[in-house]
Amino acid sequence: MNRIRVFISLVLIIISGGILLISCSGGKNATVPEFNGNRALDFIEKQVAFGPRVPGSDNSAKCREYFIKFFDSLGAEVDTMEFIHTDKFSGEKIPMVNVIAAFNGSESGSTDRCLLAAHYDSRPRAEYDPDSTKRGEWIDGANDGASGIAVLMELGIMIAEQKPPINVDMVLLDGEDYGPPGHLDEYFLGARDMVRRDEVKGKYKFALIIDMIGDKDLKIYREEFSDRYSPQITDWVWKTAEQLGETAFNDSIGYAVHDDHLSFLTIKLPATLIIDFNYKYWHTTYDTPDKCSAESLASVGRVVATCLYSL
Repeated sequence: MNRIRVFISLVLIIISGGILLISCSGGKNATVPEFNGNRALDFIEKQVAFGPRVPGSDNSAKCREYFIKFFDSLGAEVDTMEFIHTDKFSGEKIPMVNVIAAFNGSESGSTDRCLLAAHYDSRPRAEYDPDSTKRGEWIDGANDGASGIAVLMELGIMIAEQKPPINVDMVLLDGEDYGPPGHLDEYFLGARDMVRRDEVKGKYKFALIIDMIGDKDLKIYREEFSDRYSPQITDWVWKTAEQLGETAFNDSIGYAVHDDHLSFLTIKLPATLIIDFNYKYWHTTYDTPDKCSAESLASVGRVVATCLYSL
């Protein structure tokens, strides 16, 4: 991920008055299944065991097959979205693949759908590694990538056992963290491709993007672009966290982050990024499973699950 802390003008059309067409008040007294943080942590370890999931690599392909089998076993309708990215520096054509797992909700005949997304790729460089000899190495991406996917996987188990009211599409995005620093056109490639194909516009009521939420010292602030362009969704998520007593969620703006949610915001899909951007092992070879916490994963999982089941 290339994240710029200083707020700059978005390459977005201004999304004024983005409208959410369903109520997000959390008014229903829904029974929310328990989120298993230990199992989610195990999902991080299983992803990392394949090796760095750099786009186009064998590691990525093997891990992707694992995802497909996993979500298929839960009864989801699983599909893939393949595309080719031409690296503008090397000219190499890199095959990339998004994975979509679609779950039907409990409301028979309802067409309302929401999007939950995380990226499964890991970074092909460790430019902030304290050891300068390792800065060209691929990274494991335990927190930066695998943690968001782990939350989706555990939520998938919960949904398979007890359907929420709304239909849910989980999208495992490729190519989010591909590019070199400072070149945003080489990032967020899976989300960009979804938008380019018109696979998103008009289909979803809202989107939640989950990234870098496994840190043992979890502190999640409101993300500036999400708060500015999707205030209703962002308020809903943070209000839910407050009601649950999830103290890892801090109800103030902490950073402006360039991530997959920006692609969805360009088409006026209300989208909120849930991220702890203050992670000392970001883009280093030290981003490994031992830096992650079952409690952190469960905190985020409980908030997202409560949102889904309270619609």
